[in-house]
Amino acid sequence: MATEASTPAVERTTAHPVVDALFLITAIGFFAALMNYYVTSTGGPSLLASTMVPIAFVLYVFDALRKNNFYPKLNVPLNYLIAAAYVAFALYTSYFMYTEFEDLGTVRAGDWDPLDLYVGGIMFVLIMEYARKRQFELFILNIILILYAVYGWLVPGLFNHPGLSWKRIVTSMSLEDSTGIFSNLPQLALTLIGSFVLVLSVLRAFGCIESILRATSRLAARSPYALPQAAVLGSFGVAAVSGSGAANAVTTGSATIPAMIKAGMPRKDSASVEASASLGGQLMPPIMGLSAFLMASFMDVSYGEVVARGYAPALIYFFSVFLSVYLLSRHVGTMTKPAYVEETAWTDWLNVSVFGSVVVGFVIVMAVYNLPPMFAALYVFIMIGLVLLARMMVENRSETLFEQGRRLVDVLRKFVDNFATMTADLTLLLAVLAILTSALVNTGIPTKVGFVLVDAAAINLFVLGIVAFLFGALLGTGLPPAPTYILTALVIAPHMIKIGMDPWAVHFFAFFLAVWGELTPPTSVVAAVTSRIANASFLGTLWRTLLLCSSLFVLMAATFVRPELVLEPGLAQLTAMALVMSSAIGLVFAFQAKFAENRNVDIAFRVAVAACGMLALFHPNMAIAWAGSAGVVLFGCYWFVQRRPQIAETQTG
Repeated sequence: MATEASTPAVERTTAHPVVDALFLITAIGFFAALMNYYVTSTGGPSLLASTMVPIAFVLYVFDALRKNNFYPKLNVPLNYLIAAAYVAFALYTSYFMYTEFEDLGTVRAGDWDPLDLYVGGIMFVLIMEYARKRQFELFILNIILILYAVYGWLVPGLFNHPGLSWKRIVTSMSLEDSTGIFSNLPQLALTLIGSFVLVLSVLRAFGCIESILRATSRLAARSPYALPQAAVLGSFGVAAVSGSGAANAVTTGSATIPAMIKAGMPRKDSASVEASASLGGQLMPPIMGLSAFLMASFMDVSYGEVVARGYAPALIYFFSVFLSVYLLSRHVGTMTKPAYVEETAWTDWLNVSVFGSVVVGFVIVMAVYNLPPMFAALYVFIMIGLVLLARMMVENRSETLFEQGRRLVDVLRKFVDNFATMTADLTLLLAVLAILTSALVNTGIPTKVGFVLVDAAAINLFVLGIVAFLFGALLGTGLPPAPTYILTALVIAPHMIKIGMDPWAVHFFAFFLAVWGELTPPTSVVAAVTSRIANASFLGTLWRTLLLCSSLFVLMAATFVRPELVLEPGLAQLTAMALVMSSAIGLVFAFQAKFAENRNVDIAFRVAVAACGMLALFHPNMAIAWAGSAGVVLFGCYWFVQRRPQIAETQTG
């Protein structure tokens, strides 16, 4: 689950071996501390965050040093000197917060002494420095909100407020465990999310991700038109466990995009296929990206309840993208089979099976046995870890004991490295977001925006939805999905719930809106990454990706008009799923299919199938809605039975 919108890692060049050793030692200690918490829950999440957020910062410093991107414009000695100061203070903060934890929360709560303020304030500044280097948009937004919190009396109109003192800013963003860098968001990263990262890290360490890509490449070898679908399957599977559309586009896109271009697919189409698949991985349970963990926290429900409601929307998105890509590939007449397909061994298929068992395992332990998600992740981690370890021993049984031991050490080192890097980065990201939420809550912005929403709701629900969408879309132009979801959930969701909307529908709307924010023009990170790999036009890639991801608009609308889709698993959800799926398919055929050679006739067909899809989605009369759904099915059957053979004949002729 790579950090959203993070930049690709800089290649290691001349980092000192001591830095590597220090990182590994810290990573092992970090892993041991979190494993102890996952097994025993000793001290609670608040104490864990107070001591481990500074250690996460230490890991960030060592990781940046070993990749030579700490302060690249400064010389090496100065880098090491600054790093030593940062690490020393972070370690002291961890020790201080551990030893003074009870007094900070009881004896000195609200009346902290100067040392408390210095320690909390400097750690807060270090987290902001991390944001400046790794999440610059969030850094700027936090600076603006902090200045607004202090100087709000200068702002006229609705958003005027008396202003907070600088001391209050420091304490609310550091020492108070209900807000700031040690609050529930970084606690979530270290506990629930961290336990899931265990599973993702062991999959990466044993090569399961590479096996997925090799397996999908074998599927692509059967047909030139199967290559884009195989790219979708591979990228979708990898994105489902990476949790970041941008990070997945960097890793898998570097393989899938050149393969599609080489097979004859246009560059912008190849880039958009990868972008839509990578983005969709954030919707697919059981991981659902970072936002789903946040949803469980905001709604105070188990993560299993979120996952149970997430399958239907994810399947709608996945099927519609798969169909879109199929229709797109059928219209490209120069597609050829891949010239070379990497061989897949039995170990690859076993790795793919293990990946599938992760999904099944999470469903069983959370839905059937009702285990808390953190323990479910721990059990799944142990299960698949043992299976993959046994597979490695069988695969390398002919090697000497020394060689097997060295291979095991390499895998374990890769696992610890992946776990520590991913968890620390997520912890620091959520600490940055906690600063943002603290500023929002302390200045009363959610309440004030609520007045605007209430006025919109007084007109009708449609206007309310448009206002909420514009708010989220505006955030999405500069922020990755997680902060977009947080801001929407904080500012928009409470007021939509207050006027009578179901909390599940509201939060899933915010979730879909946050995912769509990854595509919000003009700053889509996913489209920027894939277009760069494909050497294609950014705007052309973005436009094509928006068409491939049209089902996201359908899902957002469905939370208002077919809320049963996310309210409760059961028959009502399946009914809503069928109607919403019909609507999504209708839009896919309207955008991607060609029904006739005559332009006017073709447009008439497209408008008709889109209209049927809109009836299935919006019409309150169920009989008419089902009639619209049937119309979409008939148009689809017509294309496959009548038009597809004609298109194939034209291309071969």
